[in-house]
Amino acid sequence: MYTDTEACVRAVSSRDARFDGWFYTAVRTTGIYCRPSCPATTPKPRNMTFYPSAAAAQAGGFRACKRCRPDTSPGSPEWNSRADLVARAMRLIADGVIDREGVAGLARRLGYSVRQIERQVRAELGAGPLSLARAQRAQTARVLVETSDLPMADIAFAAGFGSIRAFNDTVREVFAATPREMRSRASAPERGERAEASTGTWHQMRLRLPFRRPLLPDNLFGHLVATAVPGVEEWRDGAYRRTMLLPHGPAVVALRPEPDHVAARMWLSDLRDLPVATSRCRWMLDLDADPVAIDAALAADRRLAPLVRAAPGRRVPRSADADEMAVRIVLGQQISTKAARTHAGRLVKRYGQRLPEPVGGLTHLFPTAARLRRTSAEHLAMPASRHRTLVGLATALAEGQIDLTPGADWASTRADLIALPGIGPWSVESIAMRALGDPDAFPTSDLGIRAGAARIGIPDHLATIQSESARWRPWRAYAAQHLWATTDHEINRLPKEQ
Repeated sequence: MYTDTEACVRAVSSRDARFDGWFYTAVRTTGIYCRPSCPATTPKPRNMTFYPSAAAAQAGGFRACKRCRPDTSPGSPEWNSRADLVARAMRLIADGVIDREGVAGLARRLGYSVRQIERQVRAELGAGPLSLARAQRAQTARVLVETSDLPMADIAFAAGFGSIRAFNDTVREVFAATPREMRSRASAPERGERAEASTGTWHQMRLRLPFRRPLLPDNLFGHLVATAVPGVEEWRDGAYRRTMLLPHGPAVVALRPEPDHVAARMWLSDLRDLPVATSRCRWMLDLDADPVAIDAALAADRRLAPLVRAAPGRRVPRSADADEMAVRIVLGQQISTKAARTHAGRLVKRYGQRLPEPVGGLTHLFPTAARLRRTSAEHLAMPASRHRTLVGLATALAEGQIDLTPGADWASTRADLIALPGIGPWSVESIAMRALGDPDAFPTSDLGIRAGAARIGIPDHLATIQSESARWRPWRAYAAQHLWATTDHEINRLPKEQ
């Protein structure tokens, strides 16, 4: 969008928050860059330059606006709705791959040369992968500086910088202030969100996750809680809480919906995992979606229009761990939500790793694929055929035959999944929707979707439903949420307080 100067000027002039994250406005006379909704006086169009990413604006010599905090805007919705090379690269960068494996590791995961990755990413985003990762590190550093009392040296390495000097230089360049100046002038809300005292096990952090309005929390949190695995997930004090296995160790997150943000509380065993934990929470809650565009596309179908008008801003509930979600979908084949939870709970109790210190009712991590490939049928009350499917999937995941990472090629992964014995179209599309995040995934044979389709006047024939769903492309995963919501199921309701 940043190449359409007229459209960008209109968005900036109207301070339209819907475009936050789509592009950034650099002001040549002040040397700063802003989000489109910045409340400051609108600059003259001739003084504006538009960039597709914060990293590109920084590379152009501009510093972040201290008023609108452009680094805290929601991410571009493009990276979650596209399946091309640049989108896959951006999802991996957000997951911290460059900090852990470098650009060579990013290229290796995508199956391209470093030169090809550099060229394509730079052509579209105006900055290379290293610059994009640097911008991400700068944002993590700002969060830690302003919302924690950690020593600056600890923050530098937790944010992914290789040295304290690089940390100081980047913060000064991006934010036009030293780290200590940023901490001293942190706003009252930020001071109220200081990190809690760390224990021997956990570093505790609180932060806000922004999103584009509207956001309907009912089915988003309702689905996550209704399918919660005991010991791994729970609803407590108005928040969905779950355990995660991150690159440097276990973690626990608590996510509570608020009118203008999602309040996140994190228990991290290693502070270096803060950016990855944040990215995975945003992915799980689909916070970077563009609900206005999605709802407008779906409402073009007169049968879906009443559902969209009644409940704008539906998101697709995803998973913080794609391998886990794939396993749980296989466990849930042809059984109820309650039975699927019971089976998953048995797996966790026998094969899950215990947390070093429980947090509320959370005690375990979900078992890894490497551990699940060694499960014994005698310990699990399920048909032998499903157990074979479970072990086959876990083996394929553990050996890297199935790619469910953020950089996966959706078409290739679908083909690899359907080739596994016992995995059919329903499982493949459910995994594509909730593990891969494909916005067009659509499990046509799902009973809830069939019931919802019948309620809006589509005959209950799989071929007909599949044909009619073409009207909703490329947003069929969101259409599925509206169809499911026509049923009286607990996945569609915010849970009661506990």
